[in-house]
Amino acid sequence: MPDMEASGLKPIRVAFLGLAHLHAYGYKLLFGYLPAVHVVAAAEVDGTLLDAFTRAYDLRGYSDWRTLLDREAIDLAVLFLPHADRPEAAVACAEHRIHILAEKPMAADSAGVRLMMDAARRSGVVLSTPYVWRYHPVSIALRDLVRAGTLGGIFGGQGLFAARGAHRYVQGGAGWMLHRARSGGGAMHNLGVHWIDLFRWLLQDEVVEVTGRSIHFGGGNDVEDAALAIIAFAGGAVLTLDVSYSVPDICPGGRELYLALRGRKGFASWRPSLTERKQSLYVCSGAEGPQAGLQETEYPYPLQPGYAGWCGRAFLTDFIGAIRQGRAPTIAGTDGLRALQVVEAIYRSAESGTAIRPDSDPR
Repeated sequence: MPDMEASGLKPIRVAFLGLAHLHAYGYKLLFGYLPAVHVVAAAEVDGTLLDAFTRAYDLRGYSDWRTLLDREAIDLAVLFLPHADRPEAAVACAEHRIHILAEKPMAADSAGVRLMMDAARRSGVVLSTPYVWRYHPVSIALRDLVRAGTLGGIFGGQGLFAARGAHRYVQGGAGWMLHRARSGGGAMHNLGVHWIDLFRWLLQDEVVEVTGRSIHFGGGNDVEDAALAIIAFAGGAVLTLDVSYSVPDICPGGRELYLALRGRKGFASWRPSLTERKQSLYVCSGAEGPQAGLQETEYPYPLQPGYAGWCGRAFLTDFIGAIRQGRAPTIAGTDGLRALQVVEAIYRSAESGTAIRPDSDPR
């Protein structure tokens, strides 16, 4: 592969570590949109998964990610390994001076994320995780409303994130997601982090206390199928989270999503989607100016194949830009750490029946 391509960019060689994940094929499509970025190899212990993926895309395959790192000259590793295995792999990547993209929620626990962050910092490599909803045009519009004071001081809101049942992980070759020792948790750990991160970003604030409950539907899984939480921010906002693996297979899109914020001057609500070409943000504001009154603003959303579609592409473009430009990523390891700290506090609250501060774990 030449040092420079026709685009004038130095090529970035990418490897996927782990393929027992629902999003590996979707990410491979996304990387195809980026100039001078090439997925060249993959590692997976399951020979059937490895053979199918490498044959589909004509890649070099390895049964052990350690062998891949030793033999391949790669610039970026994308981690789809079971969450508990990612810190070890990330540390090894950093030691090889390889940049790291760890699919959310990065690791099985916040201690693992800290190990990843420390290794990346020591080696000077870029570490990020794809909280892609920040790139949605409605998310950006909602953030701008909050920062402009259109809604007034935010005091309340809701986040609903319901996806298809947990059986989809078994069907998709990612059964490890249903074992807490390997995944770290269930619906809140895997899905709730999306809205935790988005609320942090929208409010530019940190969670200081949570109260949570976990619900198990049965079926032998040792991770929760649903979790509900009240999360309080330092600035005074108190939001609710409702997260679950509960959407029937028959439902189109396989998800039910909702976000709302309420402030002293008004409210805003949105039903997020990655598959609808047009989406509406509903705003009612008592603030003076053009935003006053009840308004429905429609935002176009370009549809394209790949994980999270246009949002996924926007995230990867930004992330690759950070690597090329030698700058900090927009979404850093700290963002992954903060989201997991909140999840861990929700779990401890569910176990203890008391309110918990995300930073109160003595371990």
